Amino acid sequence: MLLTAAYPHGSLFLASPISAALRLWELLPTADFWRAVLHSTVRIFGGFLLSCLLGTTLAALAAANRRVREFLAPAVLAVKTVPVASFIILALVWLDAGSLSFFISALMVFPPVYLNVLEGIRQTDRRLLEMAKVFRVPLRRRLWGIGLPQALPYFRSAASLALGLCWKAGAAAEVIGLPDGSLGERLYNAKIYLRTPDLFAWTAVIVALSVTLEKLFLLAVDRLAGKAGG
Repeated sequence: MLLTAAYPHGSLFLASPISAALRLWELLPTADFWRAVLHSTVRIFGGFLLSCLLGTTLAALAAANRRVREFLAPAVLAVKTVPVASFIILALVWLDAGSLSFFISALMVFPPVYLNVLEGIRQTDRRLLEMAKVFRVPLRRRLWGIGLPQALPYFRSAASLALGLCWKAGAAAEVIGLPDGSLGERLYNAKIYLRTPDLFAWTAVIVALSVTLEKLFLLAVDRLAGKAGG
């Protein structure tokens, strides 16, 4: 009672779970809600997928060639250490707001995927590779039967970390860049107009998307690992 009397407008600063849930329930049937979800998911998760492809490919090249590894090392270190806000502001000089979250998501995902896959490849049992060469096992079978099972656990660990990271970075990029019809724009508008239930509702949506896509992606990786192990 004392807290309520002292802060009669407390709901402006901290919405109750019930009010946030009710606001989310109001948003769910609207077309604007699903357009914002689709807009951000395509760009943020698309950046994640692109970075997984690039990180895995470059990790394979770096494992095979020391010069490639040394060439990429400074760039990977820079992405790991420079604040994401600095990259977002710098990227706005070159990119339009619509593609900003795609670029930032891909950029932030690259270091963990590249480094983990590189470590997984380097940990591959060299005796198995030598035995495969002695028995003239085709390259495709060597990659599928030896390389893939060794690297997949490292890739899975990186993907689990990177999926949460890409949503945080992608949402931050949208809040700063304000592309039309994005989740970041909805978060910014909720802050500007002091719509705290909206802020909590849209935050819950981002968390739900991150968790759901992570589980689906890791399920696909586990199935691939099962096929490779079999």
